[in-house]
Amino acid sequence: MNSTIDYDLANTPDLTARLAILLEHAVGPVVLTTSFGLEDQVLTHAAVEAMAATGRQVSFATLDTGRLFAETHDVWAATEARYGLRIESLAPDATALRHLVASQGPMGFRETIDNRKACCATRKLDPLRGFLEGAGLWITGLRADQSQSRTAIAFTMHDPVFGVLKAQPLADWSRADVAAYADAHNVPRNVLHARGYLSIGCAPCTRAVAPGEPERAGRWWWENEAHKECGLHQRQPETV
Repeated sequence: MNSTIDYDLANTPDLTARLAILLEHAVGPVVLTTSFGLEDQVLTHAAVEAMAATGRQVSFATLDTGRLFAETHDVWAATEARYGLRIESLAPDATALRHLVASQGPMGFRETIDNRKACCATRKLDPLRGFLEGAGLWITGLRADQSQSRTAIAFTMHDPVFGVLKAQPLADWSRADVAAYADAHNVPRNVLHARGYLSIGCAPCTRAVAPGEPERAGRWWWENEAHKECGLHQRQPETV
């Protein structure tokens, strides 16, 4: 990907057309990771349409951390049924997980930021690393206005953590844009969104946000760090 692709994406408002541009220019397998949040649900819908239009394939996967909400499993099942997909489960290595819990205890991730990042590494980063190996393009649901740490994202970038090209087709969309698209296309959504859970991750690490709070304020809310991320997305990515 390059600045020409970014220009084409910026000047293509239709989301399915954006996904088609990415699929047509991708060199190697294309993967889309989903947490079944609003952005990823919208991207899944558009990716299915783009696959039909281009004949290119996308592999879908989710980080099945062992700590997901029951409601997330419900929308996972509903999404597979709606689109005729099988979304791969990326689960943590059993031995690594056993060692993590033996070291921290079941809720040790709340004691220090280092503990929490170790938990995220075991449950998210390590399983994802294997899935992304050999991928030509990784599609994600990042938006520039989700948080202060994401304001610099571009439509395409080289991810320095996983060494893969990463695309953010929703980079210039607002949450209202995403919600309107989901409404217009009857996209399955997690019922937790209606209960104030705007950004949904693992159950022990996610709470509803209060009116006026940023949408990611409910993630790791006990931490004081200004730029809270699990490590999946580099804070200042390198554009390509």
